[in-house]
Amino acid sequence: MSLLKRIKMATIGAPDLDAIKPLYKDWIGYSVISEGVIRDELAASWGTPATGGRPYILMQPESGVDVFIRAIEIDPVPDYKPMTTYGWNAIEIIIDAVDDLHEKLKLSPFTIIGEPRNLGSYKTIRAMQVTGPANEVLYLTCETGDRTQSLLPLPKASVGRPFIMVVAGPDIQKLQQWYATKFQMEKRDIRDSNIDIIQRAQNLPEDHFHQITILRMANHGNILELDGYPTEAKPRVRNDGQLPPGVAMTSVTVEDLDALKLDYIRPPIGGYGSSRTASIVGPAGELLELIEEKM
Repeated sequence: MSLLKRIKMATIGAPDLDAIKPLYKDWIGYSVISEGVIRDELAASWGTPATGGRPYILMQPESGVDVFIRAIEIDPVPDYKPMTTYGWNAIEIIIDAVDDLHEKLKLSPFTIIGEPRNLGSYKTIRAMQVTGPANEVLYLTCETGDRTQSLLPLPKASVGRPFIMVVAGPDIQKLQQWYATKFQMEKRDIRDSNIDIIQRAQNLPEDHFHQITILRMANHGNILELDGYPTEAKPRVRNDGQLPPGVAMTSVTVEDLDALKLDYIRPPIGGYGSSRTASIVGPAGELLELIEEKM
């Protein structure tokens, strides 16, 4: 069984928190449940000391489930374009009725980059994609078939929780091997996929195929998607000592930080109440925060 249990939090590096807060509340029902400044010790655990003292907001879906989206203030990165660099590239959120949400979001400040459509390899799964004010990409996905038999979780609200985090790198086999080895995750076939939103972002021809695979965590409906990006993509530029722009970090729960024997950026600290946390950098430069969650 995977040593990664479930997605706890997706973090966005955002120049303007005041743009994030009302947008998420009014249009997708995510409410701010906590705000303040990032502790220096926590920022150091991420290897981003300049994040200490920066404002943050923590948002929760209307279902009340304890899976969150956090936005942390960064300085602007003018040349950042989403889905063109390695690292975390998208937050995938479970939706009750994606076509209804699409009609609503047409009137919103979110930018729709992908219209609702069925996924080719999963005939009953339907998805759309948007970008937000921090150039964060959200995949909005619903199950149109038998939800009791689906690999997707139940939404429990019109807009549910993050259930997939998407990471991209230049070598998908290296990405897959790293997660499979470090966290005992079962490898699945790597397949070619025609992903139009990535093609457009990277100015690739319509017949260009990307390699893609998934890794499932221990808890149902918690998944990592691995995307193989071409070598023309680059590591993400960030300001010195700060989080990267866009989708900046994924936080996942584990049973025991000490048992993992990983090369943490800093030794584990008391990060969230009684839960210890430590972070590592993955093979595509992605920042992965691990939070202890005892059985």
